[in-house]
Amino acid sequence: MRVANALLTAVLASALVTSASAAHAAPRPEFPAEVYGGAWQAGHVQGIAVDEKKGFMYFSFTNLLVKTDLSGKPVGSVTGFTGHLGDLDFNRQDRRVYGSLEYKDAQAFYIAIFDVDRITSLGMDAETSDVVTAVYLKEVVDDYSADMNGDGVFDGNVANTPDHRYGCSGIDGVAFGPEFGKRHGKQKLTVAYGVYSNTARQDNDHQVLLQYDITKWRKYERPLTQSAPHTSGPAKVDGKYFARTGNTRYGVQNLEYDGHTGKWLMAVYKGAKPQFPNYSMFTVDGATRPVRGPIEGQPQPEQGDLLTLAPEGLHHEASGVRGWESSGEYGLASLDDGRFYLVDAGTVTEDGVTKQTAHSRLHRWTGSTPTPFERLP
Repeated sequence: MRVANALLTAVLASALVTSASAAHAAPRPEFPAEVYGGAWQAGHVQGIAVDEKKGFMYFSFTNLLVKTDLSGKPVGSVTGFTGHLGDLDFNRQDRRVYGSLEYKDAQAFYIAIFDVDRITSLGMDAETSDVVTAVYLKEVVDDYSADMNGDGVFDGNVANTPDHRYGCSGIDGVAFGPEFGKRHGKQKLTVAYGVYSNTARQDNDHQVLLQYDITKWRKYERPLTQSAPHTSGPAKVDGKYFARTGNTRYGVQNLEYDGHTGKWLMAVYKGAKPQFPNYSMFTVDGATRPVRGPIEGQPQPEQGDLLTLAPEGLHHEASGVRGWESSGEYGLASLDDGRFYLVDAGTVTEDGVTKQTAHSRLHRWTGSTPTPFERLP
């Protein structure tokens, strides 16, 4: 009897602890079928990030960051970017939004970091409002500015040139996820190169992905100073990886890690090389270890850490490339439960002024071929 009473007491105590934990856990917000990012006199939408805990969505409009609640009501915005603000991701560990930021003419590439809890009003200035810091990415600068033909002249922001190592045009896709090959590994920031479209080159057929351990990045962060770009950032990357997809137009536009399936998703603008299938999305299984091997097509033999495209979706036998036909190039965010927000870009004219719009729509991953997403009502 004493044993039975002890067991009953333990069960009741466990139930009370579980109930108390559930009571104190913040409930996950309801995610609507669509979140409208508004109409803005800015560049087109580049990417989104979702704060699942507090129920906010962030939209990058090239030179403008917009914060809305999940009903689409604008809460705040950050303006004044003179560079190119690209893809975004929300870091659950420090509750900040990270985005790619390019200044090609200045040969300066950054991760912009937004203290989003302080974005509380419209029109906050990127330089003076104290909500944006930036970290310089030397690895990107080195590859972007590489004089590949050795003529002593860097040709600048043009695609029709042998310059730019791997065809690097800068950066765009960003996402948090584990180290490649370790599904439950340490969280790192992954940054994808933009790659110029150039059908005459042979060395630009890979997506190039950098991984950074950002746990000590605070020491590099500096306020954004666009007229005098700073160079405070890590000297080296923690990983550099290559995924052979065929050349695409400006590389990975939106990068996302899906904790539900353990896959990395890369949404792109389709390429134009006839020897490749030119799919619009590619996936990599995060648990598959990179393989050290030759990076095909380089002017000089070069070894690198190669990622294998996931064995799913469409398969182009001649090139060996696998992928999908899907949107996501204007915004892609996983809720880590099989659902994703995919963004449609558009325009409206108000009082004679053309404005850019973003509709973030809820989908479910089905894995079907050729399109792996199904829109949810």
